[in-house]
Order: sequence, then C-alpha cells, then structure tokens
Amino acid sequence: QVQLVESGGGSVQAGGSLRLSCEVSGKMLSINSIGWYRQAPGKQRELVAQFISGGFVNYADSVKGRFTISRDNVNNTVYLQMNSLKPEDTAGYYCNINGTVGFTVHDFWGQGTQVTVSS
Repeated sequence: QVQLVESGGGSVQAGGSLRLSCEVSGKMLSINSIGWYRQAPGKQRELVAQFISGGFVNYADSVKGRFTISRDNVNNTVYLQMNSLKPEDTAGYYCNINGTVGFTVHDFWGQGTQVTVSS
C-alpha cells in the first residue's frame, strides 16, 4: 500500500502564504499523476495542481499565478507553495497519487490538512 501524509496547513490572513507537504511512502508503483485536491464543506472536491506523466503540470484556473507545485524525488515529497492566499482558498487539502499497479489503476489519498484563510 501507498501512504500519503500531508502537513503544513494552518490559519493565515488573506495575502499570506503557506507551504503544504506530502510525504509518500509504501510500495512502488507507476505514477500516472501526483498532486493536490481541495474540498470545502458542502462543495465537491476539486483539483488544485498536479504533475502528469510526461512532464505536464496542471493548475486550477483559480490558483494560477499564486500556487506552485513542486517535488523532491530524493525525499519522496510533494509540495504546494501557496501565496497570496484568499478566503476562498479555505478548504481541506488532500494529496493524491493516481498510479498503476500491475494492470490496475488506483487512486491513493492522504488524510488531508486544513487551510483556513481569514479576510
């Protein structure tokens, strides 16, 4: 099994910054994508940013220019640098890996870390 552990969430004022970390451990697999999703109460979970195999990076339109996804392959960690935070960024943030094990595609999720942005 793959385990994802997020950290770095917290409460900040609008305009502030946070950096989220996702530490990946467990069995090896072929990664199709790795990135961050978020979900606010009463809303659907949405993609924030992700790496896709082939070197592509996707960002939600709402975070382009403010958030940056990065990774440290040596330490098996994925980061989300969040700048110029807005109250609408308030949500639980979840790390996700979509990978292939044998012939089966799986999604792996972390437990989430809360980000709260006050006006």
